[in-house]
Amino acid sequence: MLLANWKDYKLIDMHMGDKLERWGDIIVSRPDPQIIWPSASLSPLWKQCHMKYHRSKSGGGSWETLKKTPEKWEISWNELRFFIKPTEFKHMGLFPEQASNWERLQGLLKNQSKAKVLNLFGYTGGATVACASAGAHVTHLDASKGMVQWAKENAALSKVPEDRLRFISEDAGKFVAREIRRESKYDGIIMDPPSYGRGPQGELWKIEDMLYDLAKDCASLLSSKPLFFLINSYTTGFSPVCAENILKSILPGLGGKISSGEAGLPCSNGLALPCGSFALWSQN
Repeated sequence: MLLANWKDYKLIDMHMGDKLERWGDIIVSRPDPQIIWPSASLSPLWKQCHMKYHRSKSGGGSWETLKKTPEKWEISWNELRFFIKPTEFKHMGLFPEQASNWERLQGLLKNQSKAKVLNLFGYTGGATVACASAGAHVTHLDASKGMVQWAKENAALSKVPEDRLRFISEDAGKFVAREIRRESKYDGIIMDPPSYGRGPQGELWKIEDMLYDLAKDCASLLSSKPLFFLINSYTTGFSPVCAENILKSILPGLGGKISSGEAGLPCSNGLALPCGSFALWSQN
């Protein structure tokens, strides 16, 4: 669930396929297919919305600007800062429910200043910035050059030392295979794969066909005393138990513990919005 100290984000209301959110001072309405219930009492803030995203029947969608809104703006979580920018595919540049995982990872990295972390499908760098700010040296990888650039901007905004970061735009499978050949090792691995996607050279990614093999390859990159292995998923129907079973299969004999569950956002009306699943193996 969402951490209480995320002051710059709030899920205000949910109603029949739409969610109302506050990102800093900007109020946004976005569709969510899992919201199949009406709001018990519609928030008056629906009428104060700055931007609304409309889905297209032919796929994709577009933003409607209802009030003057900056092209991008900053929000903070604890000492970290991030740029928020509405994208053509509905996203805002962060998944706020992941703050719970960021806090967990920062705890595991405490007093581990030499730890090396690999963040695959790193998006705009929320987990990268969180881990690097805790002292880790992070390799951030995403197939999209635009997302990698956004992650660099977030790292600079959060004043993360550049020598703790390595940014790479490449297909995840190709990168991991090369790291195996190089005998590279990491103390922590984060995987946040999409359901479907393509790499820079058109490489196909389908989570149901490829996640296990990639996770197994990543396990061979773990150091002799690893700290954690985290798998996130936003794929509908992908149970937390699926990710937990993958971790149990690829990390036999390592000891430690595995926790799993649904990621979600609490709403002002007392309900919760499901936002995917996670499984985390940790040494302690």
